Amino acid sequence: MSSQAHGHTPAAWTGSAIIFVGFCVSGAAMIMAAVPIFWVGVAVILAGGVVGKAMSMAGMGRVPNTTTATVIAEARAKAAAKAEVAVTADAAPVAAH
Repeated sequence: MSSQAHGHTPAAWTGSAIIFVGFCVSGAAMIMAAVPIFWVGVAVILAGGVVGKAMSMAGMGRVPNTTTATVIAEARAKAAAKAEVAVTADAAPVAAH
């Protein structure tokens, strides 16, 4: 699942940020009992979805394509690095007390 990078794109982050702002505006308007401001927040929420989709269609929503061979090679490199650290840690001299 970590190799998928689901949602880690500029389009997803921008759309989510705009939607969050709209949610906050609508929430504050509900507390203040300001109906027009509430609808402005709803409009911002809808605009966030449109902006996110437009950015995705413009190419900013693509996740890098990783092949199985790439994922396996990265996993082997991480395992080799961990094994090297373990061997180095075992070879360290121990001070006598």
